[in-house]
Amino acid sequence: MIELLQDPAVWASFLTLTVLEIVLGVDNVIFISITAARLPEHQRRTARLIGLSLALVMRILLLLSIAWIIGLTAPVFSLGDHPVSWRDIILLAGGLFLIWKAATEIFDEVEGEEDGAGAVRATLASVIVQIVILDLVFSLDSVITAVGIADHIEVMVAAVVVAIAIMMIAAEPIAGFVEAHPSTKMLALAFLVMVGMALMADGFGVHVERGFIYAAMVFAGAVEGLNLLRSGRRKRRAPPEDTPL
Repeated sequence: MIELLQDPAVWASFLTLTVLEIVLGVDNVIFISITAARLPEHQRRTARLIGLSLALVMRILLLLSIAWIIGLTAPVFSLGDHPVSWRDIILLAGGLFLIWKAATEIFDEVEGEEDGAGAVRATLASVIVQIVILDLVFSLDSVITAVGIADHIEVMVAAVVVAIAIMMIAAEPIAGFVEAHPSTKMLALAFLVMVGMALMADGFGVHVERGFIYAAMVFAGAVEGLNLLRSGRRKRRAPPEDTPL
């Protein structure tokens, strides 16, 4: 262990992997925040903490089962010229679920009750089940990335723990911001649809670089930020309404 701590290459792989785990975990945090928003306010923080804790446990267990993870990439059957593995099947199912969930949320945002009376209709158990399903897909993607970057299981576990801890700290501010600005929630849901499509493309053997998706979302987020800034300035500059005598 002391030799690992003294090796600069180990520290480089740890820092690289930690950053990648945080980036890959952004979609997980957004999904958890949006799904938890269906709960009563006093249960939302609990759902977010449980969801990220389960993600941590799942990723560590998958890291400790690297031989099984490698086996998931072995072909099970062929679909035309494309060999299909269990990993592909999991990515396809996860992508479909993510698209369905995001599309359902978008429909509710557009066609739902104006006063938000129908917004809170989920139970803590149902939200946790949904989070576990997507945690499995995101964790599998994350672990395969970790195995490809770091050579030591200790480094992988440490990077995952640090990344999840940072996401736990960031989850509440992100959730609060999304809930306070409905337009950003729609943007986040569109982001989840894009991630779902990327997962399905990976399942069919067509790899889509996440960097392209993140770049598009950063650009869209910057535009949304300018819109929010403009809206805030207009509200501050608006003359106060005349109070009735």
